Amino acid sequence: MNNWISALAELQPLGEACVLVTIIEEHGSTPRNAGSKMVVSAERIFDTIGGGHLEYKAMEIARQILASGNQQTRLERFSLGASLGQCCGGVNVLLFEPMGQPQAHIAVFGAGHVGRALVPLLASLPCRVRWIDSREQEFPEHLPEGVTKIVNDDVLEEVEHLPTGSYCIVMTHNHQLDLELTASILKRGDFTYFGLIGSKTKRAKFEHRLRERGFDPAVVQRMRCPMGLSEVKGKLPMEIAVSIAAEVIATYNAHFGEQRSTAEPVAKLLPVSRRSQGSL
Repeated sequence: MNNWISALAELQPLGEACVLVTIIEEHGSTPRNAGSKMVVSAERIFDTIGGGHLEYKAMEIARQILASGNQQTRLERFSLGASLGQCCGGVNVLLFEPMGQPQAHIAVFGAGHVGRALVPLLASLPCRVRWIDSREQEFPEHLPEGVTKIVNDDVLEEVEHLPTGSYCIVMTHNHQLDLELTASILKRGDFTYFGLIGSKTKRAKFEHRLRERGFDPAVVQRMRCPMGLSEVKGKLPMEIAVSIAAEVIATYNAHFGEQRSTAEPVAKLLPVSRRSQGSL
């Protein structure tokens, strides 16, 4: 399916945010005429405004809009000359229109006790959840709507496939795997939220190992560990899950409600957790 009208018809009932890009003005020689449209979602593109570097730049801007949660329309003027590497030489003015409500993309690594308590809570939010583990038997038989189960013997591969601006939650059954996932997520650095289950002791050990690997301390500080709101007490899986979900909601509200474009200012809004969490 490539038609932009069909794309909107498919994406909007799913609540999947996208940006409608329209050529509203053309001057001189251009690859497509005014009125040409394409639809850009976080992971897909539908139809075309002519291809080439112009389309690439339009896709890049559209995904920046999606990541920021900004719902305002935007105009951009492009000269199709040497700066864009296109030989047309004309000018296009593009209109960017965000469509649909912004949704958080959440990746939960680990299907242990806390994961099984947390994912149904997250699924009730305006979000899409990727639930990732190497152990298929750990997943429940029925998954909530909006949750995609991913079974992969090498869960580290899944970090590469996450959309920009994802919310990453690491709570696997293996501390070494937690460390490798942490390193991969921090190396990407384009997440909105990253939480790691564990105690202050676990955080200190991970910080030491990450420094040995050459990670900038400022980057490591973006990691929430212990994660969850300290006001929500308790060590039962559901209590920990509620605490984590509350922190995700606080981040989501700050990110989309105030249309923030990065996660770093958001982290400063969140209280430091004082509760110790057990790794599952």
